[in-house]
Amino acid sequence: MSQPYSMYTLIQKKRDGGILESEEIKWIISSLVKKEIPDYQMSSLLMAIYLKGMTVDETAALTDAMLYSGKVITFNDPLTVDKHSTGGVGDKASFILAPMASAAGAKVPMIAGRGLGHTGGTVDKIEAIEGFNTKLSVEEFKKQLLEKHLVLIGQTDEIAPADKIVYALRDVTATIESIPLITASIMSKKLAEGPKSIVMDIKTGQGAFMSKLGDAKKLATSLRNTAKRFDRNMATFITDMNQPLGHAVGNSLEIIECIETLKGKGPKDITDLSIELTAAMIFLSGVASTEKKAKVIAKKQISSGSALEKFRELIKNQGGNERVIDDYTLLPIAEKITEVRAIENGYISRMDNKAIGLCCVDLGGGRHKKEDIIDPSVGLIVPVKIGQKVKKGDLIAKIYHHESQSSLVKEIINKFNTQIIKIQKLKPKKVPQLIYDIKYSWS
Repeated sequence: MSQPYSMYTLIQKKRDGGILESEEIKWIISSLVKKEIPDYQMSSLLMAIYLKGMTVDETAALTDAMLYSGKVITFNDPLTVDKHSTGGVGDKASFILAPMASAAGAKVPMIAGRGLGHTGGTVDKIEAIEGFNTKLSVEEFKKQLLEKHLVLIGQTDEIAPADKIVYALRDVTATIESIPLITASIMSKKLAEGPKSIVMDIKTGQGAFMSKLGDAKKLATSLRNTAKRFDRNMATFITDMNQPLGHAVGNSLEIIECIETLKGKGPKDITDLSIELTAAMIFLSGVASTEKKAKVIAKKQISSGSALEKFRELIKNQGGNERVIDDYTLLPIAEKITEVRAIENGYISRMDNKAIGLCCVDLGGGRHKKEDIIDPSVGLIVPVKIGQKVKKGDLIAKIYHHESQSSLVKEIINKFNTQIIKIQKLKPKKVPQLIYDIKYSWS
């Protein structure tokens, strides 16, 4: 039986700026999953899409095809809401806002990813807790959400398998930063989880994939348009990634900072952002009738201790040692701590945030390639922020490492003093905003 379409012709069509029909896109994704299209042809099409773009209709069709390439969960419950971040350095908000939203009355189904490049992965971080099982089946995932109202698992072969194939090709063909491809990737996975509402945290700045604010805004618009076409409510936040979120960078260290934040003792930026994102989840799900009321409810989940107990419950429900909430020694922490001190007086004027993330990767806290095994015990604490005044000798970083990594640590110290943190005499006129933009769309 002859094929209804020619991949060669479709590549040529997109290369020349043509618009792919919905049926053509559906055939491409179906054939890809069946391994009827070679990687080199799909890679060629991805580059054509990267260079020529896609219309709103094409993006929706690609999302639809990738969504239905695997199992799709349907809850039909307005209380279901999830949050997704485009990733960054020290971005640990999921472990704070998910328990907060669930404690407030929302139902939060989370299918999270692993770290790649300089950004940390939600699944890698939670697996620092001994025994925590992120490999639930789709049926177990549904059961826990319906009974406990909060569940967190890793990506599975059952959910949007086409995205797994496409993302792997994008990662090695320099086609990551394509708004239609990012939109289809994110939305196919989020829609497959079954939430009625989605909160998107789109990072922008030096440590983000969307480094330019204008590109982040275009992505936000694309995501909202796609959500509306699939009858979902959405809030898009554009938030800063010019410096680490919070102070901790590294798996166990970030879990500790999350628990401290849930205890009401976390850094101001991660606390404030978690409250804002949680409020959007509470508002979209209908738990609160206004954004103002939603923020009051969100704050109460921390002050009352309800969110902390919800996080404890999540850990226990998924096989983890919930005693970690009260005893941080149950987490793997590297045996050596080396301090980095400021070499001059002045103000922190900028940070090379991507380099901070890569330092964590070099220590073993992230992956240079997918096969690498994560060391959850290593990482960094960066207690300073852009605009902060420091004196010579003040602490600007702590490196958690192993005895065998002394030469690497010397390199990291040199990077902090010469490249990563810039200190100037005058206070900078502008410091990064925590949140640049918030917009809602309703189904």
